[in-house]
Amino acid sequence: MYFRNQKFMVAGISKSGESCARFLLDRGAEVYLYDDVVSENISAVMNELASLGAHIVTAESYIDATLLCDILVLSPGIPIDNPLPVAFRKQNKAILGEEELGALYLRATAIAVTGTNGKTTTVSMLNKVLENSGLNSTACGNIGNPLVGEVAKLSFDDYAVIEISSFQLETLSSLRPHIAIITNVTEDHLNRHYNMENYVFLKSKILRNMRESEFAVLNYDDEIVRGFARSTKAPVVYFSMKERVEGAYYENGSVYFNGEKYFDVKDMTLNGVHNIYNALACVAASQILGLDKVKTAEAICSFKGIKHRIEVIKTVNGVTYIDDSKGTNVDATVKAVESMSEPTVILLGGKDKGYDYAPLFAMIKESKVVHAVLYGENRFKLLNAAIKSGFVSFSLCSEFGTAVRIAEFISKPGQNVLLSPASSSFDSFSNYEERGDAFKKLVEGINEEAVEE
Repeated sequence: MYFRNQKFMVAGISKSGESCARFLLDRGAEVYLYDDVVSENISAVMNELASLGAHIVTAESYIDATLLCDILVLSPGIPIDNPLPVAFRKQNKAILGEEELGALYLRATAIAVTGTNGKTTTVSMLNKVLENSGLNSTACGNIGNPLVGEVAKLSFDDYAVIEISSFQLETLSSLRPHIAIITNVTEDHLNRHYNMENYVFLKSKILRNMRESEFAVLNYDDEIVRGFARSTKAPVVYFSMKERVEGAYYENGSVYFNGEKYFDVKDMTLNGVHNIYNALACVAASQILGLDKVKTAEAICSFKGIKHRIEVIKTVNGVTYIDDSKGTNVDATVKAVESMSEPTVILLGGKDKGYDYAPLFAMIKESKVVHAVLYGENRFKLLNAAIKSGFVSFSLCSEFGTAVRIAEFISKPGQNVLLSPASSSFDSFSNYEERGDAFKKLVEGINEEAVEE
């Protein structure tokens, strides 16, 4: 792609959009910027990019810009059926995503990770394994560090561990990772992808370009993911908690790869079955890359987790507050609830993503959860699911801050307060990180009030 005679419209000026605009401007491209939600922060970014030569497109002029521009670079937050990409498609013009743009210029060895849950933890854990093995590696992609911002820094000897969401897979076609890991596939984002068939298809796209020289690392225990083996030319390496597979597996309290023991699960800093799955995927990738077994085990066992994923904030007045703001779907929240060993008050709610919440409450009834605080845009849908499932220990409110206060008053010493919303944050926050940070700030304030008394 020759940049100097192409006009690019970058749509959605979030982290990925900003990185794309800078990447293109640095290479002499003519860049047009558009965002239909112009906050104070986005406006500041757009003005800075304009000072570097970009053109700002307004809501009134964006149709004219679609006629002028040659290529649309689409933020993952904008659906592929939005009127803007539809306008480009009708003109037979190219549509790229940020990760597609980055993939076109990536020199490093790519390890791509997708799935409904576990992506960020697996990417972060595997990145630590590579670094502990003395290799230069970068965790990037949907984890919050755009791939396109890293490609110029990475050489042929380096590694890019890339988290890829279903949103990014909509516009990704050129990436051929050396290793593709698929953690699991459960119901998610149906408000955007319309049905499970579309969602499953998007997750399988990561394997499309792979050939006999690459490797697909698949969760054997997930029927959908296991089935992906039939549609890839790449050799398949499985990981499993239930079977002794050709690959990485759990047996008698330990992690093995094809009969070779790596470590005892009790030595892992992280708890929970979901984290054993993440570790198994990393062991499989490590073995494929020929990394040292001892250094791999050291990195995995010492890994402390990521922010906003079952992260203990603090204990206040005998109550432990846990941030799982990254639990944005039912399956993630189920895993968080399963990890609770003490009676727990859970905070549920936000923006609906098209779920049936009945299975969640059916599971909650049999768990350590003693009360649920339902809040946010989808609170009444959650309420109906709770009642239908026979779970009646709940409170209802609209605002997030009020929900945290209710949880504070209801919880007792020795219990947990778990934020694991099973919902998007977009009704009140720009992302799950902002929601988790707001939760932490509210929790930090609880102790101050207690001290003042």
